[in-house]
Formats: sequence, structure tokens, C-alpha cells
Amino acid sequence: MGESTGQPRRGDRHSFTDASWEFPGWGTAERLTDLSDSAPPAAPGAHAVHKLGAWKSTAICGNDITSSCLYVSALCALQAGPYAPLALALVAAVLYLFRGIYGEVGSALPLNGGAYNALLNTTSKSKAAVAACLTLLSYIATAVISANEAMHYAAHMVHGLPIIAATIALLGLFALLNVWGISESGAVAVGLFGFHLATLTILALVCGAVVLQSPEVLRANWSLAGQYDPVKALFFGFAAAMLGISGFESSANFIEEQQKGVFRLTLRNMWLAVAVFNPLISLLSLGMVPLAQFGAHKEGLLAEMGHRAAGGWLSALVSVDAVLVLSGAVLTSYVGVTGLVRRLTLDRCLPQVLLKENGWRHTNHWIIVLFFTLCCSILLVSGGQVELLAGVYTLSFLGVMLLFAAGNMLLKMRRAKLPREEKASWGALVLGGLAVAMGIVGNLLLNPEYVRVFGVYFGIAVLAIGVMLVRLQILAVLLAMLRAAVTGFLRWSRYVNIRLVRSIRLVRGFRVIYFSKGDNLETLNNAARYVMENEHSKRLIVVHVYGSEEEIPPALAEHLRTIDKIYPSLRIDVVFVRGQFGPDLIGRLSERMRVPRNYMFIGTPGDRFPHNLAELGGVRLII
Repeated sequence: MGESTGQPRRGDRHSFTDASWEFPGWGTAERLTDLSDSAPPAAPGAHAVHKLGAWKSTAICGNDITSSCLYVSALCALQAGPYAPLALALVAAVLYLFRGIYGEVGSALPLNGGAYNALLNTTSKSKAAVAACLTLLSYIATAVISANEAMHYAAHMVHGLPIIAATIALLGLFALLNVWGISESGAVAVGLFGFHLATLTILALVCGAVVLQSPEVLRANWSLAGQYDPVKALFFGFAAAMLGISGFESSANFIEEQQKGVFRLTLRNMWLAVAVFNPLISLLSLGMVPLAQFGAHKEGLLAEMGHRAAGGWLSALVSVDAVLVLSGAVLTSYVGVTGLVRRLTLDRCLPQVLLKENGWRHTNHWIIVLFFTLCCSILLVSGGQVELLAGVYTLSFLGVMLLFAAGNMLLKMRRAKLPREEKASWGALVLGGLAVAMGIVGNLLLNPEYVRVFGVYFGIAVLAIGVMLVRLQILAVLLAMLRAAVTGFLRWSRYVNIRLVRSIRLVRGFRVIYFSKGDNLETLNNAARYVMENEHSKRLIVVHVYGSEEEIPPALAEHLRTIDKIYPSLRIDVVFVRGQFGPDLIGRLSERMRVPRNYMFIGTPGDRFPHNLAELGGVRLII
């Protein structure tokens, strides 16, 4: 490592590789003493944003999770028969366990990304990318299925409605709404959510009164219990009923857009809605419709219940509600995917162009346009047969929940000192994870073809993100192929060669920062290895913040010099910064050194750490 000259030394280190761009140069050391004299810069995208309160946040997620009432009662009853209400109650119990699981991760790591964020801060980026792929698939399937089902309901009221064209129009409408802004989208979601809860309440009261007066259908359905194996009925009914909680993961994907303390409220409110309405509607359906007729009405069971209880007006009300709340589920997909893709792009898993914001509403329009385009293309490719996406939807959603539980386990083991407002017990984690795994197995046994369809879509998603993660290797391969193939075109080859080398140097030259509290050699070595294993950058800047000269670790520079020599492919610089570690200093250092905050790394802080992790603007935990 060099001295404080700031200039890299050149030596015989080029012998390690044939290409000069493989060697990032010797590390340097310098000291900054003027950061406290300048005003802290604003974080990326830190314009005036109206964060969402409890009602808007709950509504955005609730439209997705409570829309399950429209289909989950029939799907569950087809497998569990009269045991369907009990199966749905078991699912509500599992969701109660996940309240704590999501609550702990959200309070410890209050950043967008959901399961991806949990795994990114506890394991490698490549493993976290798997969770991101599953979540993206879940959102695409949710948007297409919900929009298409909404238009099918609308077709019952508007005869001759062109389903595919109307579905594209609905997807486009919510794309425009999200370009306009998340706060305005939240206001629409509140209206849709309130109308849906009111409709379910009216339906439950009317059907409840009918069942109390004429319980013959309920008795007849319960008399069939002897024809079912209770264990088999509950197992497969539970697997089918797990679709009734799809959407619970959405709140974690836009947690940064929520006001402080709202995330826990959204989890509670979603659980209450599911725990009350799903088992209740299922029980009332057994009192209104004979089990033998559930298959014929599985796509409109609630409308049929309304028709039998009060005639055409209640059936029409339920149909209108279905159109609106399924439209709300489309809105949830847009909001959730915007938060997730923005986080992936900040971490350079996706092209940086997606971060561009329009100047009039400061929204990420390219993310929204890309999501709209993907949804429309899948709808057209499938020819409107959205049943093909059912397997993708089921396995993606359950896979995300399982990975979230795994992320919480890793958080407990590897980031035990990280402060959090809520803690899930190990018993709840293990039981919740096993329950979701059972749901996955049950759905695979019920629909083995799901594996094939899911594998195709998942492979495409992994390929898209995988290309970005290994783009440096791809560039290097292209460069090697070019040098071997174009010897006869030296002038053209030299030009392309220079361009490719510049591209590789640009990727490798991107710098990352690790804040070191001391000079522990093992910790510094772990930080260096993390950068080499998870980032394309070959420039690591180790920053130590000190208040007085006596606080500077005496062996820090020497240890980094040793590590710099051990790893020839990584250049390590050290910077001593006078000041107090916190959001302000991080912002000034980010501006001075031109390193984004989400490419600044720290070790896990202790219980006395004075700042919330979200206040640091996306700083990542790596040790």
C-alpha cells in the first residue's frame, strides 16, 4: 500500500495476468479533515416525498390479500370439503407466525426489497437474487391474473367486452396512475379497499341471516364429512388455502415509502382481514351452496352466494366489488415491483437506466413501463389463458415466504447485534417455514405440471438478472473471442478492443467503501473477501472515522498493506476521516468520493448504535 501521496505505484505486479486491466493498482492512504465543514448532500432521489400512512399502506397490500376471498373458499372446499373453514383457519394461524417474522426483518432492515433485502444483508448477492427473481415472477403473475379475472367479472355485466383488450387497458390505466405518483395511487387503493370490506361485510351479514334461518344446506354439507379422510382433506385443503394469503409479502417491498411504525400496522391489519373473512366466508358458503355445486361456481362463488341470499342486487354488488378489488391487486403489483426493482437497480443487478426519474412527478417511469410491457407480452403470448401462470403464481409466492423465513434465521445467527423492535421466536420461525414448505409440496402434488411452467418462467428471470451479475465475465469472454477472431482486421479490432477494455475498466473501477472501527486483521480480511466474491469492483476503500489522533488504530494501515499484497486483483485504499460517524458524514463522504451509499458497507452495529439503519441511506451489512 502506498503512502499519503494518493498516487498508485506501478511495479512488477502485472505478471499476475496478461491483461493490464486485471491489475487495479497499488492501494493508497490519505486523510480527510474538512468533511464537517460542508453541508451534507441529499440522498439519491431525496426530493420531497409524501410517505404513506397506515390506511394507504394497508389498502395497497390489502386489496391483493383480501381479493383471495373471491376464489380461495371454492378452491379450498374442492380439496377439503366440509373441513375447508378449518383449513383456512390453519392458514390464518400460519400467517400470524409470519407477522413476527416479517416484523423482525422489517424493523432490523427497514429497506425496500423484502426477501431480497433480508438475504442481501445476511448472505451473498447471488443468493439474494434468487429471492428477487421469485418476487418479480409473483408480481407479474399477480398483475396479469388479477387484471384478466377482473375483466371476466366485468364481462358478466358488460356483454361482449373484449377480455384481452380490456385487460391491457386496465394494466395501462394503473401504469399511468403509478407514473403519476404512489401517494395518489394510495388514495385510489383506500377507496377500493373500503368498498371491498363493506361488500364482504354486507355479504356476510345477509348470508349469515339466511343460514341461521335455514341451516339445511349447512347440515347436509357437514353430513358428508365422513366421506373425507380428515388428514388428507386438511393437508390438500391447507395447500390450496395458502393462496389466500398471497400479497402478504408486498408491504416489505415498499417499506421505505411508509411512515415510521406503519409497516407493523400493515402486517397486523392484513392478518386481521384474512383471519376474519376467509374462514367466515368459507363457512357461510357451506351454508349457501351444496358441495357438489362448488366446482361449477368456483370462479364466482361469492356472486352465487349473493344471488341465493338476496337476489340480483347482491350478486351485482359482489361482481362490481370483484372488478374493483382485483384492480386494486394490480395496483399492489405496480407499487411492490417499483420498490423491488429500484432496490435491485441500486445494487447494480439491473441496468441503471431504470433509476431515471421524470422531472414532474419524480417517479421511476422506466420501471413502470417495463413492467407494463412484460405483463402485456405474457398476456398475449399465453393467449389470455392465464391458467398457465397459476403455477408460477403459486410457487413464486410460497417460495418468497420460505426464503423470507430463511432470511430471518440468518439475521438471527449472523446479525444478532443488529437492533430491532420486534423478535420472532425460533419456534415460530421453524413452524412457519415447515408450514410453507408443506404448502409447496401440497400444491406440487395437486398440480405436477406447475413444475414445468414455473421452471420456464423462473429460468428466464434468473437468466435476465444472472447476465447482469456476470456481465464482467461476459465482457472478458467477448474480449478474448475478439482478440482470437479478428487478427485480419487489426484496425477495427483495435477500436473494439479499446472500447471493451474501457467498459471492463469502468466496471472494475467502481469503488466501494468499508467503514472499519478497528484494525482487526480477520475482520478486514473478511471485508476484502466479501467484495471480491460479491462485487465487480476491484477498488476497496477502507474508511476509519476518528475524533482525535489517539483514536486511530495503530496497525490498520499495515494490516491493509498486507491484505493488499495477498489479493493481487483487489486494490485497497485507506482513508482516515475526522468527524463523527453518522448519516451526515456518510452523505458528505458519498458526495466527496462519488460512491453511492448502497455501496458503502459496515459490520453489524451493536445495541447501543445511535442510528436506525434506514437513516444511513442504504448502507449494507456485510460482517
